Amino acid sequence: MALDLDSVGRTSEPVDVSWGSDEALLYAVSIGAGQDPGAELSVTTENSENLRQRVLPTFGALLGQRVSRPDIGSYDRARLLHAEQHLELAAPLAVSGRARLTAEVLAIHDKGSGAIVWTGVRAVDPTSGAPMFSTRSAAFIRGAGGFGGPRGSADDWKPPTRSPDEIVRYRTRPEQALLYRLTGDRNPLHSDPAFAARGGFDRPILHGMCTYGFTGRAVVAAACGGDPDLLTAIGGRFRGIVVPGEALEVRLWLDGADVMFQTVRADGTVVIDRGVARIDASRLGNM
Repeated sequence: MALDLDSVGRTSEPVDVSWGSDEALLYAVSIGAGQDPGAELSVTTENSENLRQRVLPTFGALLGQRVSRPDIGSYDRARLLHAEQHLELAAPLAVSGRARLTAEVLAIHDKGSGAIVWTGVRAVDPTSGAPMFSTRSAAFIRGAGGFGGPRGSADDWKPPTRSPDEIVRYRTRPEQALLYRLTGDRNPLHSDPAFAARGGFDRPILHGMCTYGFTGRAVVAAACGGDPDLLTAIGGRFRGIVVPGEALEVRLWLDGADVMFQTVRADGTVVIDRGVARIDASRLGNM
């Protein structure tokens, strides 16, 4: 088995995807919205009085997973871990719409014990070609390193020395992973105890992208005044697992349009690190 280093720059065939109101509502509930039935109604309902339905921004990262990635060679898929996820939005997502997706292998880095493969996805309007959103994700493939390639540059992210400006606390539900898998990720690691045991876990674990969604909700609540349309970018590095039913704490440091964050479990274990988000600065004064 070996990674194909020449796959860097390789792109997929464009794929058109569509979504509707029901999918946006299901996504919101799958990442914990609605546990307080009277809150977040703009993302959990489509017919509440004096509210128009909105879409949680991290739904774009979910849509970005609907295009097949280019071939990068052979590797053991059981040894692949989702390492980072980033999303940038050109404009707020519509409640229902269409997008044309193209995936590209951006880089392959040699980390010795494994390899990091960066993939990007670009989404454009199928009719006009106007940019809609883009994603970047990194996968760490254990045992695939040692080929002598570049290690990649390290970023200088450090949490501020001051206490967080905002802390948002959520509790995941025991059935959270069963809800989230209905959005399309049917990996049995998150639902089948026997499969999870083969992966070294004593029970199924929560999807990292579900934790990412919980974190996005916290950024919207604390930095955007609850308005999901203000969040234009969000990304971070996955550092630990979450078991459905566990509590999460999102710590946020706010600096105008820029946000830094960490997501931690109740025991203090960091599960999303090096978090960065960006707010629509042109509308900050209207909040």
